[in-house]
Amino acid sequence: MRRLLLLAPLLLFTVGCGVVPSSEDEATDAAREAATHAGEVLYGQRPRTAEEVGRSASGIDGVEVMRVTGTSTHDGDGIDVIVRTSGSAYNEWSDPQEVTVRRCFAVRVSPKSEWREDPRDVDCPDGPPLTFAPPPEPPQLPYEELRAKLPRVPEGGRVDEAEVRRTLAALDVDPAIRTEVKADDDRVGVLLSVKGNGFDPQDCLLARVIPGATEVWVPSRIQRMPGEGGCSVANALDPMPAPH
Repeated sequence: MRRLLLLAPLLLFTVGCGVVPSSEDEATDAAREAATHAGEVLYGQRPRTAEEVGRSASGIDGVEVMRVTGTSTHDGDGIDVIVRTSGSAYNEWSDPQEVTVRRCFAVRVSPKSEWREDPRDVDCPDGPPLTFAPPPEPPQLPYEELRAKLPRVPEGGRVDEAEVRRTLAALDVDPAIRTEVKADDDRVGVLLSVKGNGFDPQDCLLARVIPGATEVWVPSRIQRMPGEGGCSVANALDPMPAPH
């Protein structure tokens, strides 16, 4: 009888609340949540290569990148990243000490991915986590040099397009920087730009040479967004008004 009385509270707890989850199960859920968070960080519509995705994933706190498969987010099913995360839990009913686990999950990165898409449980690949070289630095646009060397034309003078083109050629800019020059009556516009990704603001530099003034400027961030036309030689010739 005494034994039944001792078991009664445990039986009531089990019947009333169901089976108590183990600390390992709860720790695994915490590791899975960390992988889900990694998927949130990587989520997006911008095209990226496997290396770009892997590099981004490796920079997330608590995430180790074990494998990256696929070529581009926009090719086929996109990119699968196997990440290793850890989770900890403590349950006084089942474990006397905190339990920590390390688990691997596959996170899909594709325009077809859903927000907070559940990562898949997978076996951890052998070997150490992958490492990625830092991304190449984009070429620097020669703002100060351009402003210093463009010709100054006095009031009533005439702008020489050929002289402006010679000035640009003498700058010996990085081949990744695209240059464009256009003349319109007594004005010459200049565009120096770096190829954008179609989603983020483009890097560009504008200049305009007119009698009495030589101007060099960077358009506002809003104007440099795709489709806004800020990074164009037309905007150099006839500057858009500043956004309010």
